[in-house]
Amino acid sequence: MIRGAVAKAGALRARRRPPFLLVGAAVTAVALVCLPLAYLVLRVAEGGSDAWSVLGRHRILELVGNTAVLVVAVTCAALVVGVPLAWLVARTDLPGHRFWAVAAALPLVIPSYVAALVLLAAFGPRGFLQQVLERPFGIERVPEIYGLGGAVLALTISTYPYVYLLVVAALRELDPALEEASRGLGRSRAQTFRLVTLPVLRPSLGAGALLVALYTLSDFGAVSLMQYSSLTRAIFLQYRSLFDRTPAGILSLVLVVLTLVVLLLEAYWRGRARYHRPSPGAARAGQRVRLGRWRWPALAFCGGVVGFALLLPLAVIGYWLERSVALERGLGDVWGAALNSVVASGLAAGAAVAAALPVALLAVRYPAGWSRALERLSYSSNALPGIVIALSLVFFAANYAGFAYQTLALLVFAYVVRFFPQAVAGAHSALLRVDPRLEEAARGLGKTPPRAFASVTAPLVAPGLLAGAALVFLSTMKELPATLLLAPIGFETLATQVWTATTVASYSKAAFPALLLVLFSAPFVYLLTLRRRPEVDAPG
Repeated sequence: MIRGAVAKAGALRARRRPPFLLVGAAVTAVALVCLPLAYLVLRVAEGGSDAWSVLGRHRILELVGNTAVLVVAVTCAALVVGVPLAWLVARTDLPGHRFWAVAAALPLVIPSYVAALVLLAAFGPRGFLQQVLERPFGIERVPEIYGLGGAVLALTISTYPYVYLLVVAALRELDPALEEASRGLGRSRAQTFRLVTLPVLRPSLGAGALLVALYTLSDFGAVSLMQYSSLTRAIFLQYRSLFDRTPAGILSLVLVVLTLVVLLLEAYWRGRARYHRPSPGAARAGQRVRLGRWRWPALAFCGGVVGFALLLPLAVIGYWLERSVALERGLGDVWGAALNSVVASGLAAGAAVAAALPVALLAVRYPAGWSRALERLSYSSNALPGIVIALSLVFFAANYAGFAYQTLALLVFAYVVRFFPQAVAGAHSALLRVDPRLEEAARGLGKTPPRAFASVTAPLVAPGLLAGAALVFLSTMKELPATLLLAPIGFETLATQVWTATTVASYSKAAFPALLLVLFSAPFVYLLTLRRRPEVDAPG
């Protein structure tokens, strides 16, 4: 009977075509996500041929070069930090690995502009470091943190958890039999990791690196505070200084072209790499690797990353809070902003995953040039600054959907558009690790496609979908430009309160909402990092 089911499944796979409803859902989702891109094309078209003269008036090659250098540097730094952290937490007997699993992911809740402010407060002119060194050593000036170095540091702090979380998920779902077979053939642990484990991780590494690169391309807060000339900073300056937004539209299209280059490079690097996890009954836990004499260096590495990326920002925020705790007022407004942040982020996370699943299913289960192109196109929105997405939705709402203007629904839609690639990356990575023959066998035994997906595939991809939802939730919690432009009247979030206070240098008022931003996001990071399949066994 089983042999007949497998044969029938093979016949189904040979002649199947994507269901019309799946294609329709995926195309609709991508079309809605691409509304900001349509807005840019429309603005540029209205400007005529003269609009392209902006490329000659700006140092476009310098801006593109600076942006490319920043993206490469931040992506490499995030991989260098995130991959070793993930391996230590998921596969070794690192002391306190449950604590490190959560602590290493928590910097994801710290906005990049807050990370930049913290670095400037700690290491910038007249910062804490200079004050500490000035009295005993007479040092009146420390090396400048402004520019590329400061921007890379701030963005690495904010983005390495993307790589870390996806790699941890992949490592925990990896069948240990693959590595055990390699070790049985006489390979060392290092050779096994390089030849067996690393190739299996390629989809997750590619997805994590892609998210980091796209985040870096669209970031404005860190590059602005660090005074680094990039395309996003030039776009914001154009929007702020000119009534005519056509020049900013041209620069935004250049940013979209860079995004397409990043997507092509990621697709080429990943190639056809995929890993199908065995059936749930066959999946089992593996043994943790003994660190031995490397235990203390590993602890030092984890402590250094968590100390610099999490404890330092919390210490600076705590210092600001302590300095002016007697002046802190309006806690009721802060709690209301916290509730608004959680509600809006939860709605955005659920909607993004629901919209991303058809796109990922189409690209993974029905691979073709058009389905992969559709998925790649869905990533374009993440390269656009939040203000561009917000202004495009203001334009469409004002002209075609006035009833939606300044509503929570439009704000949530902006969040979905902004962070749609994160949901797609989580769903895509999870689907690549599920063997489609399991679902096909269920269909061969008589189950309808929806029932086969719900009973076989859904439980296996749930961790990846949860990871995507958590990434969208955490990113939405700290989103700023879209909230400032699209939020209903009187609707404040923790991110807007932090930004409003820091723009007038009232760090005491920014401290409490910034602290709440971390505290309210921490439980979701905990669920994301620990709600997995059973832990690997202790070393035997």
